[in-house]
Amino acid sequence: MAAVVALYTVASTTDRSTTWRIGLLTVTVLTGSAMLAGPLPWYSQENLAIFAWTGIGATAGDAVRSRRAVVTAIRERAERAERTREEEARRRVAEERLRIARDLHDVVAHHIALVNVQAGVAAHVMDKRPDQAKEALAHVREASRSALDELRATVGLLRQSGDPEAPTEPAPGLDRLDDLAGTFRNAGLQVDVARADQDTTLPAAVDLAAYRVIQEALTNVQKHAGSGARAEVSVVRVGPNIEVTVLDDGSGQDDGTAGGGHGLLGMRERVSALRGTLTTGPRYGGGFRVHAILPVGAGVRATEDAV
Repeated sequence: MAAVVALYTVASTTDRSTTWRIGLLTVTVLTGSAMLAGPLPWYSQENLAIFAWTGIGATAGDAVRSRRAVVTAIRERAERAERTREEEARRRVAEERLRIARDLHDVVAHHIALVNVQAGVAAHVMDKRPDQAKEALAHVREASRSALDELRATVGLLRQSGDPEAPTEPAPGLDRLDDLAGTFRNAGLQVDVARADQDTTLPAAVDLAAYRVIQEALTNVQKHAGSGARAEVSVVRVGPNIEVTVLDDGSGQDDGTAGGGHGLLGMRERVSALRGTLTTGPRYGGGFRVHAILPVGAGVRATEDAV
């Protein structure tokens, strides 16, 4: 029995191959000794019982070791799954923070730039042309009200699902492109819009990204292209993609990233999230160019990836 207990201990604490080697050696020694040197005949059932008890000890020890290994593997998988869930949750939180930061930047940068321009016009003509000053102040009021509405809608996304007064206004898209261009025209920027998208119905994510790219690009033209600059906006459907281009002929040397701004970075992140491409850079002869290619089906794929 002492040998059986020792073999059980070996089997429960070592690997199976070691158990087999030690078990066979133990069975051979004990059974052979009993058959050759024991008081009973070699064919006695008591001698065979030594073989059986030794095998039971080894088998029981191996079963305990196997069960212990299975429990350990299950615990490790559970811990690994928990770590994966935590990492995924942190990744989603980081992505949501970036998305909210982009939305806030787009809304605030656009409207504050318009307010700044119109306020400067009003201050310049206040004494000599009060009618024009009143018109500029009216545009300031309209831009600030639009900024507040969009900020309210964006911040409303942070509400819990059961909170009251959740925003119901849809996100802006290319159907509001004329209104967007009109706000810049009111601020003194010449904007020409050309569309050849054949009334394409875009997924919400693509529609919003295209609108935000144009909004940010025009805001950079307003801020950095210099006085008298002119901007051209084109939206074209090319095969499976929608292409958005914003050109200006400004004399400013700033590309829109001065002062640590995040305009171009935000545009690039938006386009990359939809598996599109964005190219930006100075134009030959002066001005700046922003060109985005967005797959029309990217909104559906992005939604599936998020889920």
